[in-house]
Amino acid sequence: MRENKLADLSMNFAIKALKITDMIDGHYSLKNQFERAATSIGANIRESNYAQSKLDFISKLQIALKECYETEYWLDIFTKANIVGEEFTKDLLHSCGELRRMLVASITTAKSKNQTNNKF
Repeated sequence: MRENKLADLSMNFAIKALKITDMIDGHYSLKNQFERAATSIGANIRESNYAQSKLDFISKLQIALKECYETEYWLDIFTKANIVGEEFTKDLLHSCGELRRMLVASITTAKSKNQTNNKF
């Protein structure tokens, strides 16, 4: 059930991120990087559901986590450079933090279960 919530949140997050980029004039390379990172979170979470192994599952979630950190970076850039107002990025930063916390918890749980299964 937790993975479905994570997948749903990441999908909603990606949609909100895309809507923010619609507000930005110019800055095409920054928008592209931001869109790629923001949408990659959910893509990697979805991919993790079809992982070939537990280690592959963990790897996909770790990639999603790294994309969360990158997305936060771009949101900070947008805000600090006055490209997008803080009133628009605040909610997205909060959602990104929520996704990040859920990913960390999922990775930690998966790693501990993987270590338990590998003991004799």
